Amino acid sequence: MSNLTTNLTALQLHVAFWDLNKDGIITPYEIYTGFRALGFSILFSLGGLLIPVFFSYPTTLGHSWLPDPLFRIYTNHIHKAKHGSDTGIYDVDGHLRIAFFDDMFDNLDTASTDGMRDREPSLGVSDLFRLHARTRVAADPAGWSFAAMEWWTTWLLLQRDGRLWKEDLREMYDGTLFWKLRDRRIESDCSSQGYGWRDWTNTMWYNGTWKSWEVDHNRDRGTEKQRELSASSSVVQEKQLLTTQFGRNDTCAERWD
Repeated sequence: MSNLTTNLTALQLHVAFWDLNKDGIITPYEIYTGFRALGFSILFSLGGLLIPVFFSYPTTLGHSWLPDPLFRIYTNHIHKAKHGSDTGIYDVDGHLRIAFFDDMFDNLDTASTDGMRDREPSLGVSDLFRLHARTRVAADPAGWSFAAMEWWTTWLLLQRDGRLWKEDLREMYDGTLFWKLRDRRIESDCSSQGYGWRDWTNTMWYNGTWKSWEVDHNRDRGTEKQRELSASSSVVQEKQLLTTQFGRNDTCAERWD
């Protein structure tokens, strides 16, 4: 794998996961299979077939004016499929611009201004809406739509605690994250990352909210509080037992606690 990717740009590495046979060409079938390997549903993965419909021809322009009848994507010309109203994190050749990536978090991570500076930078849903509004350019409805779909897909795949975390996004931009997520699924490593239709239906039906991570946090806090109350009750019982059996006074009992 390392020998094959040594001279690839970050954008080429980003899409390499879907090039299953490493021939430099991504077919619609490989796109569907790649999304399924990441855990997306059949319906969503079928929706992913819009990608070659819109992005096959730009990559074909690297060697032909004629569109590819099989809607294949040529990875050596993937930079030609860059659309307007994007973040600019990839340059025109597909190289990663770290300064743009860091700037995205410096300007949009609202949680860092709310007394949470000690945690890893991240972007919430409201931050992503602001990012989308910030990067929109005039008279570019196609670019607006592509950017919205890309961030929606990214959030569904990567969210943890309702946020996209900087290290996850960095690994997404250079493509390494997709392999890790696939391996986790192969190893049946269930995690709280990502968001699916079951999360939405279960939390909406039982809790009246789509924010499943908040429900999980409230449940965890309730469990922890129940444990604390249980532990506190046990301590009180221990103190009463010591006082009854050994005649210890309150001061001794508190010191023993």
